[in-house]
Amino acid sequence: MDLSHLLEMLGLADWDMAKFFAALLSIVVIDLVLAGDNAIVIAMAARNLPDHLRKKAIIWGTMGAVVTRVLMTIAVVWLLKIPGLLLIGGVALLWIAYRLLSDSGDHSVKGGKITTMAAALKTIIIADTVMGIDNVLAVAGASHGSIFLVIIGLLISVPIMVWGSTLALKLIEKFPVTIYIGAAILVYTAVHMITTEPLLAGFWDNASWLTYIAYIIGMVAVLGGGWMAAKNSKHA
Repeated sequence: MDLSHLLEMLGLADWDMAKFFAALLSIVVIDLVLAGDNAIVIAMAARNLPDHLRKKAIIWGTMGAVVTRVLMTIAVVWLLKIPGLLLIGGVALLWIAYRLLSDSGDHSVKGGKITTMAAALKTIIIADTVMGIDNVLAVAGASHGSIFLVIIGLLISVPIMVWGSTLALKLIEKFPVTIYIGAAILVYTAVHMITTEPLLAGFWDNASWLTYIAYIIGMVAVLGGGWMAAKNSKHA
């Protein structure tokens, strides 16, 4: 089977191999660059689980993230029609960052152990769905409509997310301040989504300096509020 026949089978008959590998490389780079956010969310959501559940949360959380991305990419044309999508996603991600930072997620304590596997997976998948909006739009553009390329790119990024989550979890355990760094990255992603929302384009274009104010307010509100909530919960 020659390469041209393979491309034809994949629905890419009008492509050459140079275009195919260029598109694949673009998708992999996009996925790997943005996998850092996913790794941070997975690590922060899994950090309060018992040791024997952490690895499972990382694996299943990553699988859920990949499936979510594939489904969102398939539905990207429909997603583009939703007004205010980036705005809603950005606000939701700010709340998720606060919840992860303040450790105010749903907990159930039984026998002295925190059993939060379901809550951790729910948080991971919801957060990835929110953060995946930008990723999906970028990948959809780079793939030129080829679902095969999207899936290949995501599969390549899976081990990076798993490894990154494991590394982030170790850093959080050794250096607790890493939690705040992770939360700051999520806040940055959230504010970026809000400030690039098409419905608000005129507002930000007319006062671009407000974009920087939005980042500052977001950081102070989420990091400061999360720190206060975590501090109060310890003394409760």
